[in-house]
Amino acid sequence: MLTLVGAREPFVKAQTNLPATMQLKFPTRTQGDSYGALIPGLPEDLAKVCLALVPRSYFPVMGAVSKSWMSFIGSKEFIAVRKEVGRLEERIYALITGDGGKGPYWEVLGSLEQQNRMLPPMPGLTKAGFSVVVLDGKLLVMAGYVVDYGKECVSDEVYQYDARLNRWAALAKMNVARRDFACAEVNGAVYVAGGFGSDGDGLSSVEVYDPQRNKWTIIESLRRPRWGSFACSFNGKLYIMDGRSSFTIGNSRFIDVYDPILHSWTEIKKGCVMVTSHAVIDKRLFCIEWKNQRSLAIFNPSDSSWQKILVPLTGSSTTLFSLGVLDGKLLLFSQEEEPGYQTLMYDPTAPAGYEWHTSTLKPSGLCLCSVTIES
Repeated sequence: MLTLVGAREPFVKAQTNLPATMQLKFPTRTQGDSYGALIPGLPEDLAKVCLALVPRSYFPVMGAVSKSWMSFIGSKEFIAVRKEVGRLEERIYALITGDGGKGPYWEVLGSLEQQNRMLPPMPGLTKAGFSVVVLDGKLLVMAGYVVDYGKECVSDEVYQYDARLNRWAALAKMNVARRDFACAEVNGAVYVAGGFGSDGDGLSSVEVYDPQRNKWTIIESLRRPRWGSFACSFNGKLYIMDGRSSFTIGNSRFIDVYDPILHSWTEIKKGCVMVTSHAVIDKRLFCIEWKNQRSLAIFNPSDSSWQKILVPLTGSSTTLFSLGVLDGKLLLFSQEEEPGYQTLMYDPTAPAGYEWHTSTLKPSGLCLCSVTIES
């Protein structure tokens, strides 16, 4: 079901007009992209700029105007034009569990002037152990363990939320049903690895999703089964960390690295153990480990080194955090409500001694995980 959201927001003001000397550079349209006449009587490039300048709250309504508008708003080119004209914005989308076990549900976190907004319900049955990733400005929710309506099974389903059109859609199913697996976007494709299969055994299988063909393909497997891990992308390669390859904790200290060009795996023996939350900023990985919630573990892939930074008590005395990223800053969402609670914020580019601040930005309930989407 298409849900239309149209918050009252003034259309573009005069100061957003483009300078006459500004040279717009749009990506080459690939074969198959066809928007038709976006605005009759206007050159296509000018029509694209006009649509890109409209405030994002109107995107769902715009998508209902015509198929050509919907196609353009949902495209990579729309994001490129938004960026070129200085209208591209970041938002945090958080998966929330509310009071009394309500949820889980997704919400987009508002600013000081805006309230948090709940997303349309995720399609399909309620699941646990699923994974999420952002691809081309869209949120993908993949597989997991079905725990609703008396059904208990591992899923291969994949759903996509389009943040611009505010709607969910089903994508191609995975080749292997799995839960508690690692996933990440690398070079415009989504990789999933390991996890538990339908029979409860650990998986070593890996597959990749091609958004152009809407197809999952099995690729070279991990060297050993691995579950409960997480993944991220650095320098065009897939990194898989944490989790288990057996029921021995020490076996999770290695990092599996996959090179999509060479189609091969290598191993780094400088991993992390029992990570409760992670985020990537400027080619560095920020982790919070279960054994020490008042410290950030920072991984630099250029030399495979780790750094530890203490988390101050300012704003929150909690020992449980979920990490988020906005405008190049790390947000530490408290997992425990307390009087006067404020979200801790870490700025990795600030001078020494000025890295930590607080923010009023916070989810409406317990934040299970979050992603950052540009639109």
